[in-house]
Amino acid sequence: MKGFNENANHSALIDDRACRPEAVEFARGSSKGKSKLDPVDDYDCSRNYSVSAEKRSYYDNESLVGEIAHLEPTEVSENCYINGYHPSTSHSSRVDYSVSVSDDGNAVEKLSAVVSSFSSKRPTGRVVAVIESSLRRDTVVGFLSVKQSIYSRESNKKESRKNKHRLTALNRGYIMLTPNDPKFTKMTVPVKDLPECIKKRLDSGDATVEMDLVAARIVNWGEESYIPEAHVIHMFGRGSDVEAQIAAILFENSIDPSEFSSEALSCLPHIPWKVPVEELQKRRDLRNLCVFTIDPATATDLDDALSVEGLSDGVFRVGVHIADASYFVLPDTALDIDAQMRSTSVYLLRSKLPMLPSLLSENLCSLNPGADRLAFSIFWDIDPAGEVLDRWIGRTIIKSCCKLSHEHAQEIIDGAFDIHNSISIGNHWPQLHGQFEWLDVIGSVKSLHEISKVLKENRFTRGALSLESPKVDFIFDEDGVPYDSVFSEQQESNFLVEEFMLLANRTAAEVITRAYPTSALLRRHPEPNVRKLKEFEMFCNKHGLHLDISSCDHLHHSLEHIKRELEYDSVLFDILMSYAARPMQLAAYFCSGDFNYANGGWGHYALAIPLYTHFTSPIRRYPDIIVHRTLAATIEAEEMYWKQRMLQKPKGEDAVIRCFTSICVDKDTMESPEAQAALSAAAAKHGVPGTEILTDLAGHCNERKLASRRVKDALHKLCMWNLLEKKEILFSEARVLGLGPKFMSIYILKLAIERRINYDEVEGLKVEWLENTSALVLTQFLNKRSNKRSSPSKFRPLNEVALITDPRDLKLEMDLSEWDDKEDGESQLDGEILKSDVSGIINVEPAVFPLTVRLLSTIPVVLHAVGGDDGPLDIGTRLYISSYL
Repeated sequence: MKGFNENANHSALIDDRACRPEAVEFARGSSKGKSKLDPVDDYDCSRNYSVSAEKRSYYDNESLVGEIAHLEPTEVSENCYINGYHPSTSHSSRVDYSVSVSDDGNAVEKLSAVVSSFSSKRPTGRVVAVIESSLRRDTVVGFLSVKQSIYSRESNKKESRKNKHRLTALNRGYIMLTPNDPKFTKMTVPVKDLPECIKKRLDSGDATVEMDLVAARIVNWGEESYIPEAHVIHMFGRGSDVEAQIAAILFENSIDPSEFSSEALSCLPHIPWKVPVEELQKRRDLRNLCVFTIDPATATDLDDALSVEGLSDGVFRVGVHIADASYFVLPDTALDIDAQMRSTSVYLLRSKLPMLPSLLSENLCSLNPGADRLAFSIFWDIDPAGEVLDRWIGRTIIKSCCKLSHEHAQEIIDGAFDIHNSISIGNHWPQLHGQFEWLDVIGSVKSLHEISKVLKENRFTRGALSLESPKVDFIFDEDGVPYDSVFSEQQESNFLVEEFMLLANRTAAEVITRAYPTSALLRRHPEPNVRKLKEFEMFCNKHGLHLDISSCDHLHHSLEHIKRELEYDSVLFDILMSYAARPMQLAAYFCSGDFNYANGGWGHYALAIPLYTHFTSPIRRYPDIIVHRTLAATIEAEEMYWKQRMLQKPKGEDAVIRCFTSICVDKDTMESPEAQAALSAAAAKHGVPGTEILTDLAGHCNERKLASRRVKDALHKLCMWNLLEKKEILFSEARVLGLGPKFMSIYILKLAIERRINYDEVEGLKVEWLENTSALVLTQFLNKRSNKRSSPSKFRPLNEVALITDPRDLKLEMDLSEWDDKEDGESQLDGEILKSDVSGIINVEPAVFPLTVRLLSTIPVVLHAVGGDDGPLDIGTRLYISSYL
């Protein structure tokens, strides 16, 4: 399948897994922060990450059997097979309808009716005007092509011909820019507008300019021009340099890596800081409550903590305590404006670009153990059936007694923690603070775990959906270079935290929407793309797997049934889960008063709930700060209204204290003039944005969140590329997902990615496509050309498609694996000197010619890094074959 499709980000579907990428010593967990995942939020299930340069356009007239249609051709050719059948004319993937309309309203209605009537078809359209220029025009990254120079018309043609090989002639013309993003066309760059540093290198004849990544922006693209004109504004460095690639990724996504402004830093409190007396008086003091955090071991921004107390009749009082960042980040200050512009923390390979200065994100806001911290707390009284009987929401002061890692919590859940082994505790367990003992913490973790299991079961019973699959993490050496990859899966300790964070976010959404129905910042997750969901259903049915897509609930339960059916083929199930994620649409922030959502569409499809928001991560997400302000206004309005009612109530009548935040609220009370006046005054005091401002803010936060997601995906690919560059070659097994006479699409087990191998018109390779059985037979022969009539220049060498090794060399490779004292053992394979990943060679047996391939066959492949100094990064894939020829 075309592109760089990863399984790593399809680990789950739940919106706020509160969720952290749990790799502690791996790529995401090695950052000094949690880099939490929001699986549906970060979810663009239909995307392709990176299309190599030679695959810049969709395939045309190529056959493909069994490939799920996220690689859709612009039209189905006569020889095209999709999901194993040949579509007739009536099943064309293109539907062209002309709609005669008398006005715009009728046009929209008729177009909507046509699209709805053919939900499995893909509508097509034609661009008639460009209303607004894309911001991507200003963030182009690519390579200059000095050798493909274009001389200006004003240049003397004769002189140009004489000097066409001299770089100094370029100052009178243009050079080409090839963008990394395949969606961009090539661009011309006037030499006269190049930065002086590049001009000097060109004048000195330095052709290595072509090896440097550059930043550019499009300055002109007239209707008469086939390609745009761009200006280079910056050089990042060599394309093979990791730091240059990271800088380019940030630039491409408009993420500013600069430090906080002096104005923003001036808003920070002075150090040392302690809880002010007035806050001690206004807040509930919970410093004597057993509160603790559960986070990745390397996390430094601890924004959520948990507590639990046993009540009578099996009822537990569970507390979620969230860092009160809104106390420090006041509305409309320089710090607030800076945080709003950043909108989210961005996690890099082993560092992060925080949304808030480190004094807040890692110190005063972070719920560090043994320190008095300001928090927003929600308590629920939960019965044994998982039902919430009562709740309380308010601002508090807490003191965490310890910082548990997920591994610590998992050991407690598994009963592997020996409290009597003081040596074990002293070596790798955290320090306890305050009057609490390990028995208190262990009992709390076990109680929370049992409650979370009930909550999770209830969630799925009520129709929630989960798409869990392993993700790939990277292990780094001391220099920060990835040297291996591992699969990591969510553990029960992860799900423990997740359940209570989901409940907290849901509770916050209910409260702020009820108090401010037109100015609540919420998060919606629309229903999946119907066409893609039906294609996934067809794919499952083709392989004898029943999938019910009629509802979220049915989809979840049918996937669970398939999981049991594929108990002994976990790889295929992982592939299916990756495919199941693709029809899902992105979750997004929106304002409850936005006219576009006046008729509904507020719900969260994956969670199967009507209201949802983000409340639990204010250190790293700006929307959470807005939600905190809205909650603070609601709580203060509640207090104001209660005090007023106490003065006005007749004797003997009880006034309801929690009239805005409790589970049950009287509608007449909320809509009374007194309540509305209190809410309005509190909103003004706490800086709750109005509908128009909040709508714009939601759009900005969506765009920044998507940008951070793209950065994460690009960095994951960079890690993968860097790993392959160091190894030079990686051996793996792969499953065939799509198959045809010209190429196959494969899922690579080692890295959980999808790649394509093209074998059409290859020297020394005979390709037989058995149409009746949808099978492929590849045969090597001594005649260099196949019997196809084609230009010799179109044939590619066999080593571009397959790594051929002599069977007699395999014994040598196995012997090399015993040389433990040699790190860089070398072997000769098909004329290539390779630093052998010897264990990979031993574990992966090569295939032999003739090679027969069918859909879902397992085949051996080799991977290598492509690009760097000579083009965009990509992952090359070849067959791994043993042959005497």
